[in-house]
Amino acid sequence: MSRRSIFKNVLVVSSGFLLLFTAFQSVSNLQSSINSEQGLGTYTLATIYVALVVSCMFVPTFMISRLGLKYTLVVSMLMYAVYFIANFYPTWFTMIPASIILGLGGAPLWTAKCAYLTTLASEYARQTGQKTVDVVTRFFGVFFMVFQTAQIWGNLISYYVLKPGGPPANATLNFSVESCGVNFVTAEEITDNANLQPPDSSKLYTLMSIYTVCAFLSALSVLVLLDPLATQPNGDTKKRSSFGLLVETLRHMRKPYQWAIVPLTIYSGVEQAFLVGDFNQANGSCKWGIHNVGFVMITFGLTDAIFSMVFGSIIKVVGRIPIFVFGAMVNAAIIMVLYLWKSTPEEPYVFFIIAGCWGLGDAVWQTQVNAFYGIVFADSEEGAFANYRLWESLGFIVAFAVQKVLLVTHKLLLLTVLLSAGMIGYLFIEIHLKLKKRRKLTLQ
Repeated sequence: MSRRSIFKNVLVVSSGFLLLFTAFQSVSNLQSSINSEQGLGTYTLATIYVALVVSCMFVPTFMISRLGLKYTLVVSMLMYAVYFIANFYPTWFTMIPASIILGLGGAPLWTAKCAYLTTLASEYARQTGQKTVDVVTRFFGVFFMVFQTAQIWGNLISYYVLKPGGPPANATLNFSVESCGVNFVTAEEITDNANLQPPDSSKLYTLMSIYTVCAFLSALSVLVLLDPLATQPNGDTKKRSSFGLLVETLRHMRKPYQWAIVPLTIYSGVEQAFLVGDFNQANGSCKWGIHNVGFVMITFGLTDAIFSMVFGSIIKVVGRIPIFVFGAMVNAAIIMVLYLWKSTPEEPYVFFIIAGCWGLGDAVWQTQVNAFYGIVFADSEEGAFANYRLWESLGFIVAFAVQKVLLVTHKLLLLTVLLSAGMIGYLFIEIHLKLKKRRKLTLQ
């Protein structure tokens, strides 16, 4: 494969995910607000990640060994489309099955993407004489720079479709916000806040129509434009049973490095779920209106996209550790701000500052933890990336499961504990790797 083809394929994968997650991320951002009755939106999100955990165990290797990486991506993208169609008539009988289908497609989608990009990076490094670790990091940086702009386009769409006519957006700020923010539990307990009322059905139908088209276009673009790889990334062309990945995943769990990185991987899921399920409803919707959720999340997507690319470039200069530490410090600072912040109707700009800083931290976890798995576990890519999706999904499940039970202040404490444990585990791996390298050089 030529270098030009490699770059083309990186862009095709990135743009396909951009189209798909322009729809999915925006719908996820709104679920806890537009389907708040009896917690339907939150529970559908939790169901997605429960199904994703099951999928991580059984589905990726089964699909990849039979369909190849390219067609695994196509089929998985179509499974996402089912979820958007279900949102035209959101009931327990439509949303839960659709969430299961999406969740089952999620693990092979991300495993195939990670394996495809890592394989391209290895081939490019071989052709150019560069270090594979540097190319992997750069390719993941390019992917996530494009991917994270999905927050921008998806939320622009939701903002303009859902915004009310007539009064200016800040007209809904003239009510007490005592029950919002750190004191927020559920929308059902707040009956006097017009901000928490779902938009008109006609607007939701328009929104879901746009997102469904995006999902089908993503699958079509990959089907037509992406080059299939001649071999599987690990060189194994033998078909395995549906239990193959389960065995490989469990075998991979015996590695000490995997257990050390588990807390940070779980944190990656919890912090994303907190932003989508708690910050957006307890702060965005409750204090400023559902239609403004997309507007605020544009800031998150913009900073996430920019710093995904920036970190992929500067890591070659400063190394991984400073990037991880910086991301942890930013997240810790915002957690403290959310705990102490007593918002007033006159300071909507704070929503954008918090969302932007959260996007900066998320850029670290999405690009660098992904790349870290590909580098540290290069000898068992599918098992490693399946573990990554499994533990990250567990983080989503935990966060969504406690959303209607715990106050936001308790969830901030959970974030703090997981972030601290995650950084300890990550630094343990880095120190151990450096000691191993030093001993190897000494023996030589």
